[in-house]
Amino acid sequence: MKIMEKIAVYPGSFDPITNGHMDIITRASKMYDKLVVAVLVNKQKKSLFTVEERVELIKKSTVDIPNVEVDSFSGLFVDYCTQKEIHIAIRGLRALSDFDLELQMAHMNDFLSKGKVDTVFLVTSTKHSYISSSTVKEIAMFRGRCCDLVPKPVCDELTKKFL
Repeated sequence: MKIMEKIAVYPGSFDPITNGHMDIITRASKMYDKLVVAVLVNKQKKSLFTVEERVELIKKSTVDIPNVEVDSFSGLFVDYCTQKEIHIAIRGLRALSDFDLELQMAHMNDFLSKGKVDTVFLVTSTKHSYISSSTVKEIAMFRGRCCDLVPKPVCDELTKKFL
């Protein structure tokens, strides 16, 4: 009898990855045999970092978590899940305001996948609940102190971008 590996995927734009994202990644990696962090390619959105840079920053930030794999995708998330044979999506919640949108997305993914993709919500640790990628970018743009909000490789790159 073949034992199936429990694989989950944590999708997002991660522009840039924050300590809040890392909190979710660290905790989800303990719940599943493999966690794929999937960077969304969204051509409609102007990103600070390219997809390739974001993938590399996540790889550097998760180097000590052996069961994390980093990938990128474009198009429908459920198509990515089908292609990779992944049936569990991880989503992080910072506040009640996140829940409404995330619940709608979970229902839509359930509908589009015909029930083959389930969503697991993880609540971000209180100490990271105020962190967002957009806030980090704004702080960095004005040369504010944001290195306590992101992993070191991201801090280094933000510093380079805004010098």
